[in-house]
Amino acid sequence: MLAAMSSLLAALALTFASPARADRCDDLAGQLKGQIDGLAVGKTAANLIYLSHPQAKQITLGCAGRNYSNQLYAKSGSRKPKPAFVDLAASAAAIIFTLPKDDMLRGATRCVKRMGLLHGDDVKMRYRRLDMRCSRTKTDASIAISRGRDE
Repeated sequence: MLAAMSSLLAALALTFASPARADRCDDLAGQLKGQIDGLAVGKTAANLIYLSHPQAKQITLGCAGRNYSNQLYAKSGSRKPKPAFVDLAASAAAIIFTLPKDDMLRGATRCVKRMGLLHGDDVKMRYRRLDMRCSRTKTDASIAISRGRDE
């Protein structure tokens, strides 16, 4: 009786076992690819998923690390980013951090516009519980958006 009961439980466990799933970061990369036109998912290395898009010179999705839960890094090909680049970064951040796109566009635009004579070429700011860092060199500009581990 006990052997029949244990075999029945084992069969039920195998029947209702969930299939193996990719981790959350791969799911986010799939969502980004499905919702942003022209975005392609590249290689995964060291908790980073490399993405590509015509508007960005480089774009990566950082998976959960020691200091942050998720991170989006996008690099523009010019010193003054085009509105399409800022829109791409805001769209991706809205999907990753589940915030409205309008809010993310406002925050990304604010960060990019602060770079200049008054604030310098490296701007750090907080917006909607996110850490935004915009920086530029002589040839390109970048934006990094992340959420801390404790938030």
